[in-house]
Amino acid sequence: MTKKAVEHIPERKINAVKEISDLIKNNRTILVASIKNLPASQFQEIGKKLRGKAIIKVPKKSIMFRSIDNSHNEELKELKEHIKDSSAILFSNMDCFDLALELLKSKSPAKAKAGQEAPEDIEIPEGPTDLVPGPAISELGSLGIQIQIEKGKIHIKEPKVIVKKGGKISESAADIMSKLDIKPFSVGFIPLLAFDTKEGKLYLDIKIDKEGAVEELKKAFERALPFAVEIGYVSKDTIKFLISKAGMHGKAISVITENAGPKQDEVKGENEKESGEKEDISEKNKENENHQDQKIKSDEENK
Repeated sequence: MTKKAVEHIPERKINAVKEISDLIKNNRTILVASIKNLPASQFQEIGKKLRGKAIIKVPKKSIMFRSIDNSHNEELKELKEHIKDSSAILFSNMDCFDLALELLKSKSPAKAKAGQEAPEDIEIPEGPTDLVPGPAISELGSLGIQIQIEKGKIHIKEPKVIVKKGGKISESAADIMSKLDIKPFSVGFIPLLAFDTKEGKLYLDIKIDKEGAVEELKKAFERALPFAVEIGYVSKDTIKFLISKAGMHGKAISVITENAGPKQDEVKGENEKESGEKEDISEKNKENENHQDQKIKSDEENK
C-alpha cells in the first residue's frame, strides 16, 4: 500500500495567503487596477501618494485566488473571473469610487511612443519654440507644420493636428512631440473593478469622468431652474426670478384693472351729468309746486 504524497507548500506562500486574507477581511474596498506598461518609478510614486489611504499588492493570481477562497465570501469569488495579468490589488476603507478618483488624480503626463494609438487628436500648437533652425525644419515640414524663424528660433505659424484620435503615432510624430515636450498620454493605475465588502457589491467597469459629470450637472440645473421658478420653489437660485416674475404679474394686473373699469375723467363727467340732471328735476319740481299753489289761490279768490 503506497502512501499518498502530501504537497509541501512553502511557508512564504502560506504567509502571503494569510496576509491577503487578512487584508480582505479588514478592509471595505478591494479594487483591481491595471498597471500595464507602467514604469517602476511611476508605480513607486503612486504608492507614496496613496500611503495611508490604500495598501497596494501585486500578488500572483494563485495567491489571490486562494486568499479569496479562504474568505468564504461567495460574492467575492466572482472577482476571480476579472483578475488578469499586470493587475494591482488595492485594499482600502475608502469608498471604491473615491479610491478610483484618487488613482485618476495620481496619474501623470507621459510622452508618446511610435506605434501607440492616439487617445485624442494630437495638435501642435501655434507659438514660439526652443528649437533652432536645422534638421527640425524638415522634420516639422514632413508633418505639414508651417514655421517661420524668429530671433533665431523656430516659430509655429498655425496649429496643426498631426495625429487623429485613434490613429497610430509615427516615429517622426513621436520625435517631434518629444522635442516640443508634448505629452499626450497619462500613465498610472487604471481602475477596472471593485468589490465593496460592506455592501457585498461588485462594481464592474469603473469609470470616473469629472468633466462629464460636471457637464451633466450643469444641464440638469438648466432644466430644473425654469421648472422650480414655474412652481414657485424658493431658493437662493430662484428668488431673484420669482421677485421679477411677481413684479411682472403685478404690472399686468394693474393694466387689466385700469382697462376693465371707466376712466377717472369719464366717471367724473358721468357724476357731473347725473348731478345736473338731478338739479334740473329739482327746479322743475319747484316750478310745478309754485304753479299748483298759484292755481289753488286763484280758485279760492273766485269763490
